[in-house]
Amino acid sequence: FFFSSRRRHTRYISVTGVQTCALPILGAVALPSFLSQMRKGRRSDAVAALSLVQQAQEKWRSSNGSYTTDLSTAGLGLPSVSSAGYYAISVTSASVTGYVALAQAVSSSSQAGDTPCVKMAVQMDGGTVRYGSGSGAATTQLTDSNGCWAH
Repeated sequence: FFFSSRRRHTRYISVTGVQTCALPILGAVALPSFLSQMRKGRRSDAVAALSLVQQAQEKWRSSNGSYTTDLSTAGLGLPSVSSAGYYAISVTSASVTGYVALAQAVSSSSQAGDTPCVKMAVQMDGGTVRYGSGSGAATTQLTDSNGCWAH
């Protein structure tokens, strides 16, 4: 059977009204989740950069007897920014027995919004490696209570 023109028009307005209300709600729920997953995936940029620092530090120490804080070509020969540009890389301390390397989200990158994992660090201390993470101006704890390092 056929609907009158008026009934079809009413049905169209009802469906369009539901879509108009549902899409912003769905977007408000889905977008933060999507961005969170993107940031989580981009942490691999920090992990890769810190892994390069670890390898370069071991090579440096085998030739020089201690670790170094120098990332430049005179030292480890590594860039001070991760390959995708999401993290600034530094070695904050170094000695004969260890070092601390830090990857900190660049403030202009989307990773700056990755609150629990703005900073990711690796520490070598007398043959023991520790992984840590932290946020903002807070000191990076060398425990991964935030779950930033996926092992």
